[in-house]
Amino acid sequence: MLYLNKSQKEKLLEHAKREAPNEACGILAGKNHRVEKVYEMINTDNSAKTFFMEPKQQLKAMKEIRNLGLEMIGIYHSHLETEAYPSAHDVELAYYPEASYVIVSIRDRGKPSIRSFKIVEGKITEEEVRIE
Repeated sequence: MLYLNKSQKEKLLEHAKREAPNEACGILAGKNHRVEKVYEMINTDNSAKTFFMEPKQQLKAMKEIRNLGLEMIGIYHSHLETEAYPSAHDVELAYYPEASYVIVSIRDRGKPSIRSFKIVEGKITEEEVRIE
């Protein structure tokens, strides 16, 4: 299970909408499956179908996460024209088995969705996202 508060949920949705027509991406930091901080990243792919986090920005975020005593508990990105479910490319790039992979779908702008998955050795398992 992954826990987000309402403001973090809105931040993810707004980031996804703002970055369109490209995918948005970022890191979720926290403890015990509870997100405490959202790090918006630059998608250097500039693509509607893939993302790659800007390396220096990612390194800076990871150092800050460590210095705050937090952990990277998730990686998020948006899907613009498909449902919130990992693509084959997403699965291929899922290098952190302990992380939650959060997908924000804005395919239906009036009813966006946020779903989270564990991806371990190519196996996708959905986990509940609880908004508090």
